Amino acid sequence: GCNSSLNLTSQKATDAVDNIFRSLRDIARARMHMKQFNSIYNPGSNTHQAASYKPLLKQIVEEVCNPDRPDPVDIEHMSSGLTDLLKTGFSMFMKVNRPHPGDHPLLIIFMVGGVTVSEVKMVKDLVATRKPGTQ
Repeated sequence: GCNSSLNLTSQKATDAVDNIFRSLRDIARARMHMKQFNSIYNPGSNTHQAASYKPLLKQIVEEVCNPDRPDPVDIEHMSSGLTDLLKTGFSMFMKVNRPHPGDHPLLIIFMVGGVTVSEVKMVKDLVATRKPGTQ
């Protein structure tokens, strides 16, 4: 809340920094319940590099394009039609596989807050190498 550096006070600067860290804590809290996508930071170990950063968008695209097709832990399938509803109901009595997001040739990922140009290129490259023919 400052129009120019002449109006900047120590209190205004402190309030701005506090708001930034409050937002970061809120973002971290929003992903605490996730099992697979809860962190973008890997501290490393003795055998791997010291630390690494893996963007959330990259983690999601790698999971969706995974050829081994494990059941995604943090991605839920929402039943939309009668067929899906019946499959969901029968899954209580017998083993019914949920649809995998990678089964479809078109996947729309909506990121709140948007993405950068480098993230779009990263997604395009990942999809081209791991799942050609998918948009």
